[in-house]
Amino acid sequence: MRLDAELTAAARSTADSMSRSLSQQIAHWARIGRELERSPGVTVAAVKAVLDGGGGYDQLNVQEQALVRAGWNERIDETRKNLRLDKLLPAMGREVVELNASGQVVVRSPRKGKLKSVR
Repeated sequence: MRLDAELTAAARSTADSMSRSLSQQIAHWARIGRELERSPGVTVAAVKAVLDGGGGYDQLNVQEQALVRAGWNERIDETRKNLRLDKLLPAMGREVVELNASGQVVVRSPRKGKLKSVR
């Protein structure tokens, strides 16, 4: 069976964070999909509409809202994983504040990566 590259990449990144193999992650998603389609209390189209930004969350039942939240969490995790604030903020001319290995607060100036320790 051939899988779409986007699905494979998403499954691989989710599998890593969930301590599953790629095939285990895809099988897990397949089971969830099967149960969703079998569930009389869940309207897959309504859940998809909310996830796509075209539906109202408050109109969903409790199970549907749980599915939407799970979808949002997955999207947030993926975004956070790919977000490189250490690169993005200096490019915008903004400081980066982080902890060093000793637990001290370090401020990286956007100008030439200049460091300043804060106590």
